[in-house]
Amino acid sequence: MSVRNLEALLQPASIAVIGASGRPGSVGAVVWANLRGGGFTGPLWPVNKGRGSIDGVPTWPDVDSLPGVPELAVICTPAATVPGLIAQLGRRGTRAAIVITAGLKQPVPGGASTIEQAMLDAARPNLLRILGPNCIGALVPGIGLNASFAPGNAQPGSLAFITQSGALATAMLDWANERGIGFSHFVSLGDSADVDFGDMLDFLGSDSGTRAILMYAESVKSARKFMSAARAAARNKPVIVVKAGRTPGAAKAAASHTGALAGSDAVFDAAARRAGMLRVDTLEALFDAAQTLACPHPWRGERLALMTNGGGAGVLAADALTLGGGVLASLSDATLRALDACLPAGWSKGNPVDIVGDAPAQRYSQALAVLLAAPEVDGVLFMHAPTAIVPASGIAAECLPLIKGAAKPVLSCWLGGASVAEARRGFAAEGLPWYSTPERAAAAWLQLAAYHRNQAALQQMPADEAEHFKPRREQAQAILATAQAQGREWLDPAQAHALLQAYGIPSVATVMTRNADEAAAAATRLGFPVALKIVSPQVVHKSDVGGVALGLGNADEVRRAMVRMRQQLARHMPEASVLGFAVQRMEKRPHSHELIAGIASDAVFGPVLMFGRGGTAVELSKEHALTLPPLNAALAADLVAASGLGPLLAGFRGDPGVSSKALLDTLVKVSLLACDQGALAELDINPLLADSQGVIAVDARVRVRLPGAGPAIPPAIRPYPTALEERAQLGPQMLVLRPIRPDDASRLHAFFDKATPKDLRLRFFLTRREVPHSELARYSQIDYEREMAFIAVTEASDSGAPRMVGEVRASCDPDNLRAEFAIQIASDWQGKGLGRLLMNKLVGYLRARGTGEIVGQCLSENTGMAALARAVGFEVTALPDQDTLELRLPLR
Repeated sequence: MSVRNLEALLQPASIAVIGASGRPGSVGAVVWANLRGGGFTGPLWPVNKGRGSIDGVPTWPDVDSLPGVPELAVICTPAATVPGLIAQLGRRGTRAAIVITAGLKQPVPGGASTIEQAMLDAARPNLLRILGPNCIGALVPGIGLNASFAPGNAQPGSLAFITQSGALATAMLDWANERGIGFSHFVSLGDSADVDFGDMLDFLGSDSGTRAILMYAESVKSARKFMSAARAAARNKPVIVVKAGRTPGAAKAAASHTGALAGSDAVFDAAARRAGMLRVDTLEALFDAAQTLACPHPWRGERLALMTNGGGAGVLAADALTLGGGVLASLSDATLRALDACLPAGWSKGNPVDIVGDAPAQRYSQALAVLLAAPEVDGVLFMHAPTAIVPASGIAAECLPLIKGAAKPVLSCWLGGASVAEARRGFAAEGLPWYSTPERAAAAWLQLAAYHRNQAALQQMPADEAEHFKPRREQAQAILATAQAQGREWLDPAQAHALLQAYGIPSVATVMTRNADEAAAAATRLGFPVALKIVSPQVVHKSDVGGVALGLGNADEVRRAMVRMRQQLARHMPEASVLGFAVQRMEKRPHSHELIAGIASDAVFGPVLMFGRGGTAVELSKEHALTLPPLNAALAADLVAASGLGPLLAGFRGDPGVSSKALLDTLVKVSLLACDQGALAELDINPLLADSQGVIAVDARVRVRLPGAGPAIPPAIRPYPTALEERAQLGPQMLVLRPIRPDDASRLHAFFDKATPKDLRLRFFLTRREVPHSELARYSQIDYEREMAFIAVTEASDSGAPRMVGEVRASCDPDNLRAEFAIQIASDWQGKGLGRLLMNKLVGYLRARGTGEIVGQCLSENTGMAALARAVGFEVTALPDQDTLELRLPLR
């Protein structure tokens, strides 16, 4: 990921237009006219060999003849000329180019690579950034920049819009101008040869002039870069995306249930949720969501109260809310009594709250005040249909003070046209969201709920897990490597059982046999009753060909079942070869639920996890959900909830329910398997039996990635780096130095809680009593792709549980040029050498990562930190006119 030189692209001081033209209707003419008419105040230089001037402005024949170095160049010339122009611009010192030209995917004449690759090769030596090719361009209305061939300009505003579709960009610009919607940035990515979604998210995520980021996406190229940038941006501001391609026709056929259910669109959905973004279905919903999320009221929950002066509007809103999975608030007796006191006898006596069509303005405000005070109500949707009793503007004026000061979200729906226009303007002037129909208003609440669920996932603090499971990774790797060496795409059942066992996933004892005698002997050893299953590389689902026999009570039944299986396979699939038969002990779990847990490989996002209802009809069930690894217990619980199986698994009608701990532990272990073993292409655990006693895998299918199938796509979210853990002796005490984990939040809280006021002031440069939940979540849930935090933890002993006694952390910029660090040591551990131990570990890590330099600051009074920095090799410099020292350590 990189934001290097994006300032030259989006905040240029000077611009050259290569291929500028005075010929009406040409791309060069439109781009030149847009730049001239947009209000850009810097130098504009047209480059055209054949003309002396355009619109009275002298032209220049080539790049080398320009009177200065353009920070940005806009290229509108034929494809074959682009690589040479990029090379010339780079040599002159230009640092960004917008390539409007299309057709760069064709090969270079007489060469092996494409014109696009030649363009990138020409840009690389000078770090010249390229937007496009095949794009509309970029608009930054705040500085008058319209470097595009769009048919018009954008209005200034605080929304950023990034799109991969050029045609959609021009339509969206026209649509937004008609509705008075303004933009901080409006960028068409085109083919994204260089600048892509990840780069733009990094740039806009820290841009103070951008309130929300809107995206239209058709594809994602680098999933890890995209996810890392999206998660960082979504922590700062709303990121809302429309993703094309929801239909299942784009999903490829897969051999496993998990693969069949993990279509590319469902995977993108899971990625958006995990990144904290909000995905919407339409462009109109994109702007509705941006308006809704601008509402500053604190979020309390999903229970919505509907207030309306017309029953029809309330019913429509309630239907839309319920069908969308929303929660209609159940009003308490106290709230109903309070509403009785201010509403006429004929009101609806429930939610929706119909205050009756003849309602004066005061009735609106009184009912609204009751709902805002009701603890069982998390938000209110206020709806008004025009009447002759009181003008809508009067109702708006009456209710606005209440809504502006509300401690919960209030959405408004003003039905009608001219008669409610003034009320709408009044709400818009106060920055409050309004909608034209009950359905759109209900959809906005659902968007708000989904956004806050996704944001909550970014801030979850799972319980401390004292003992972290250590899988037998080498054993699992050997099983997969053996299959690869033998060219076998599928593990046999015994190997699949061994693989699950290596990761601590309970599974039924399984023995592979070649004939009836071996099967009967294995069954006798395991103990009857047993199950017999056919093993064939051509048989994907064994039950479809009669390849499963259950409850076999003796050796003769085993032999007869094997004969029947061979006969049925010959009848259904005569071409299939039989590798053997798996014998398994029957699991007697009369009250268990059949579930499925699996891993699929997505071509973009890498390993994907699936959980849901299992059994033979799994693909007919809608009760399943996808997510991206890695998981912890909290994220595993979210996956179970998303599947819709939560109420069933919790137990009902005397059923004690499923052991939540056993189920979540298993899902975390499946996630670990997905992250660790790139040779694993697909996994189906189906059925996974679950009851109050625990879980056990009855059947598992494992597909191996064979040599020649292409490299494995790594997890889109970098998993916990186990290899960075180490033990260190410090005096008489043994410490564990390791990266921080999400479940360290409680340990981190205790660490800060025990710090002295002085230590906290020296660490945070301000006086504070405690570190809030949001910061604890941010400090413990780091993105290992762009930041690192090492903690020092004492080992457990008879005298107490493990204790965190120090932390050091660094956050790298997207270009890995600079890392900013901070360190804190527990008061009773200061002066013992722990600070130097942690600093050396951090410096070594960043040096190996290729980071350019480490920088930090400390207060001048923090003599201990200054001494530590000097001891590690930092330059320590007093900042002028500040009570602060700057610390700097070059690494390259």
